[in-house]
Amino acid sequence: MSKPKLLDQMRDAIRVRHYSMRTEEAYVYWIKRFIFYHEKRHPLHMGEQEVSKFLSHLAVEGKVSASTQNQALSALLFLYQEVLKQELNWINNVKRAKKPSHSPLGH
Repeated sequence: MSKPKLLDQMRDAIRVRHYSMRTEEAYVYWIKRFIFYHEKRHPLHMGEQEVSKFLSHLAVEGKVSASTQNQALSALLFLYQEVLKQELNWINNVKRAKKPSHSPLGH
């Protein structure tokens, strides 16, 4: 019997940990985006460099918020650590999304 597909492994790992359905949907979405961004390469054949490039792309071209970029990072860390059993050395050189500047109320 062959191994389950990557996204099925991801879903199984999330469910075993009793994460919410919304978290599961979000994480699977980000992994799909990551794979498609890198022309459908399997994450086993990628690492820190590709993760950094994808996250920087989200911030710079995608103009996502800091919380959105962090969600994508969390999904990727979960994939590598919990599903693929690979450590990502801390990811450097990522262009960070800008956190919103809060103006005082009633300005």
